[in-house]
Amino acid sequence: MATIDDKKVNLVKSLYYKDGLSMTEVSAKLGVSIDAVCYFMRRHHLSRRSPSESNRVSYLKKELSFHIKSNLTANQKILKTIGAVLYLCEGYKADKSHGIDFANCDPEMAVIFTRFLRTICGVDEKRLRVLLYCYSNQDTKELLNFWSRKIAIPKKQFSKPYVRNDYKIAKLNKMPYGLVHIRYSDKKLLAVVRKWISEFKQEYAPVV
Repeated sequence: MATIDDKKVNLVKSLYYKDGLSMTEVSAKLGVSIDAVCYFMRRHHLSRRSPSESNRVSYLKKELSFHIKSNLTANQKILKTIGAVLYLCEGYKADKSHGIDFANCDPEMAVIFTRFLRTICGVDEKRLRVLLYCYSNQDTKELLNFWSRKIAIPKKQFSKPYVRNDYKIAKLNKMPYGLVHIRYSDKKLLAVVRKWISEFKQEYAPVV
């Protein structure tokens, strides 16, 4: 079995710790087996990453699914601000979230937010998902058609609607179009939007 020269300890450290390569990637880089890498690391007392650390490294190395627009026009800067503020008010921002999740029953707000995702965030259209939330007295098929046209997302990218049976007559006009969750599964985009929100808070509502 081919071994790794002891003089390459700094190289192995750099590849594994600095560049974030996996042991398999290190073995391929050096032209040796993964067993040779394991043996070398044990012999030089180089600690291996924990599962959580490995997940973090994989997350950081993962290619972005979106392209944030730079050199914004005046109107685009306004759209960026509006989009971030809308998400501050109506978006799911918890750390455990898998990405963007914006909920609203106002068609115009949904249009503005999807425009924000497309124009400012440069999202991948195929990764957009929508969940319709409505009541059993509403025409689900008609609502799906309405929202698909309104926000220009194909119905095949809609999840199975969530239909509630416990509606009250007094509230029938509260959500005439139901409510939609507009989702984009990418934690890195959520981190970007949260950063924008934090920056706006610091600028316009600084802690005294």
